[in-house]
Amino acid sequence: MPTTPANTAEQPEEVAALRAELAASRAELAALRSRLQHRDCELEKLKLELARLKRQQFGRSSERLDAQIAQLEFAIEEREAAQTEVDSDQPKPPSSSSSSSPTRPARQSLPADLPREDQVHAAACTCPACGGALTYLGEDVSEVLEYVPASFKVVRHIRPKHRCGQCGVIDQAPAAERAIERGLAGPGLLAQVLVAKYCDHLPLYRQSAIYAREGVSLTRSTLADWVGASTALLAPLGEALQRHILAGATVHADDTPVPVLAPGRGRTRTARLWTYVRDESAAGGETPPAVVFRYSPDRKGIHPQRHLNTFTGVLQADGYAGFRPLYDSGRVREAACWAHVRRKFHDIEQANGSPLAREALERIAALYIVEADLRGKPPAIRRAERQARAGPQLDALHAWFTATLQRVSAKSAFAVAVRYALGRWTALTRYCDDGRLEIDNNAAERALRTVALGRKNYLFAGSDRGGDSAALVYSLIGTARMNGIDPYAYLRAVLERIGQHPINRIDELLPWNITINDPQPQATAA
Repeated sequence: MPTTPANTAEQPEEVAALRAELAASRAELAALRSRLQHRDCELEKLKLELARLKRQQFGRSSERLDAQIAQLEFAIEEREAAQTEVDSDQPKPPSSSSSSSPTRPARQSLPADLPREDQVHAAACTCPACGGALTYLGEDVSEVLEYVPASFKVVRHIRPKHRCGQCGVIDQAPAAERAIERGLAGPGLLAQVLVAKYCDHLPLYRQSAIYAREGVSLTRSTLADWVGASTALLAPLGEALQRHILAGATVHADDTPVPVLAPGRGRTRTARLWTYVRDESAAGGETPPAVVFRYSPDRKGIHPQRHLNTFTGVLQADGYAGFRPLYDSGRVREAACWAHVRRKFHDIEQANGSPLAREALERIAALYIVEADLRGKPPAIRRAERQARAGPQLDALHAWFTATLQRVSAKSAFAVAVRYALGRWTALTRYCDDGRLEIDNNAAERALRTVALGRKNYLFAGSDRGGDSAALVYSLIGTARMNGIDPYAYLRAVLERIGQHPINRIDELLPWNITINDPQPQATAA
C-alpha cells in the first residue's frame, strides 16, 4: 500500500522513540549487571570472612577443637582400658605362632640412657626335683618402666670454723654464692619454676599447688619473686642474644598479640611480642641459630625500628607498615613471605572452591618443591638452582597474575590477593637472587608457637615489666631448643654460674658456648 505523507512523518519519531527505549534498557541492564557484580563480590567477601571465622572457631588452634580432641582421646583411653580389663579376666590361651587374634604393635625398647635398678629374683640353690646341686646356665631379664616423682631436697652448706691456738685467729671458708642473694631457692629449683611457667605453660598458682602436694609450701608471690630475681640475673644474656642475631646478614621478624592486665581497669589490653630469628642452617650455615623476643605495650612501628636500629642486611617479614622506615633507610632490604601470599589464596579456595585460587596454590607449590631440593645446600648452589628452576616459574606466575587480574572483578577477594602479591613482587622474588634467604618467614612463625600455647593457659603478663621478663625467658628457652639443648639443663647451668661470671664475658654462657657437666634432665612435677 502506498505510504502517505503523514505515515512518513511519524516513522522517524517512532524510530527515535524505539532507540531511546533501547538505550534506556541497555543502561538499565548495565546498571543491573553492575549491581549483580557488586552483590557477587560482597557475597564472596562474606563467604571468605565466614570461612576465616570458622577456622578461628574450629581450627587446630581453637580451644573448642582442643576440647573435642581431648574428649576423643579420653574416650579412646577408656575403651582401651576397658578392653584390657576384659582381656585380663579371660583365660590366656596357649601360645601359638599361628594365632588369629589381632596383635599389638611391637613394643619399643626403653631408652638406654635411663638409670637401671636391678632386682634379682633368686631361686633355690638345690634342684626342686631331686635335691641335687644346680649349675648356673644364664638369666632372663625383663624391664619395667617406673616413674620417680619430682622431689625436693635441702642442700646444707656447712662451713667449719677453726681457731689458731697461737694467735687466736678464726678461719672459715667464705659463704657459698647463691643464685638469688639471700634466697632459699637453688639454681635447680629456679630453673624448674621458669621452665614450668614458660615452657610447660603452668602458671605460678598451679605450680604452688603441685609443690604443696610434695609437702613444700611455696606461695604464688614467693614464686613470682623468684621469677623476677632470676630474670634480672639473666637479662645480660638476652642482650647478648640480640647482638648475635643482629650481627647476621639475614633476620626473620614477626609479632603476635598477647593479653596484658590493664592496671586499675580490671580487664586486659592487647600488647605485642616481637620475635627476631637468626637461622642459617637451611643455607648450610654453621652459625648457631638463635631467637630473641621483645615485648612492647602496643604495635607502633617505633618498637621494631628501635629493636633493629643496629641491623644491616635483609629482613624477612610480612607486609607490616612499621618496617617501612627501616627499608627506606637503605641499610635494610625487604624479603617478603610466600607463605603469606599462599595463605590468602588458600582462604579463597576453602571458602568457595575457586579454580583460579586452586591454580595459584598449585603454582606456588611448585616453588616450594624447588626449595625442598635445596635445603641445607650452600648459598651459591641455592642461588644458581633457584635462578634456573624457580626463576622461569616466577616469571610465568607474574604473567598469569597480570593476565588473570584483567578478567576478574577488581573488588573480588581473588583480585585483592593478586594485588597483594604484585605489590610486593620485588621483595617476594628477592630470595631467588640471594641463596642466604628463605622463601618464607616460617622460621619466625615457628618461634611464636610457644607463645601461642602459653597465652591459652594463662594471662601472658600482669604488667609491662612482666612482659619484658617473659620475653627474656622465651628467648633463652627458644634458643636452647634450637641448639638441641634441654632448656632446664641450660637454665640450671647458667643460674649456677652467672652470679660470679664476668659481665664482659657473658657470651660464654650462651647455649652453644656453655658446658653442661650434669644436665639432670627436668622431671615433670606430679
